[in-house]
Amino acid sequence: MLGGALFQGLPEAEIRRLVAIGARRRFARDEVVFHRGDPADTLHIVVRGHFAARLETPLGDTVTMAVHGPGDAFGELALLETGYARSTTVAALAAGETHAINRADFDRLRREFPEVNDLLVRLLAQRLRRTSELLGEALFASAETRVLRRLAELVSLYEDGRPPTVVPLGQSELAGLAATSRATVNRVLRAEAKLGVVELRRGYVTVLDPAALAARAAGHRGRFDVPL
Repeated sequence: MLGGALFQGLPEAEIRRLVAIGARRRFARDEVVFHRGDPADTLHIVVRGHFAARLETPLGDTVTMAVHGPGDAFGELALLETGYARSTTVAALAAGETHAINRADFDRLRREFPEVNDLLVRLLAQRLRRTSELLGEALFASAETRVLRRLAELVSLYEDGRPPTVVPLGQSELAGLAATSRATVNRVLRAEAKLGVVELRRGYVTVLDPAALAARAAGHRGRFDVPL
């Protein structure tokens, strides 16, 4: 059965109905789920693995905007608007699996069981809250703070119960998530490595002390930073 904060408090019967109408989709590493500009008609709920949402900049660079893990969902706007096009390209970071729910099936379920609307409202509320938080950080938090916070969030996605935690993302991907440069990410991570908090390897970061990272991410303040 699906887990994660998205489904907390939702009755078991509604979760089962939702899963029942979803088509199980399996993806290989680096396989694209959908491209930016594709017609949007399906919500994906992550069962296993991690998926990156990416954008291509006007200069041709690829920027990672978000990483979705088990219990999370992506593509939710497909359930609201007809004719909506995908705003990002989503690909599997490793072998993974989703429940894919198309708009027509979800609409039928909503009519039959209105309680399922709670899931959609919750998902949209999470997205709005997250957007507000990121906007606040972009305005007031230093780049160093953003790097620490994004890395701490990735640890929560990849931890397996005990440290160390391997975050299999490169510094360029972390730079996209933190809305800063790769050079800044490298500088912040090297400082953390000197403190024994992380260990750097090509293409991934090993977090040796997740608790220390979380504390520093929560308490780190830039020159113009404010509590969020």
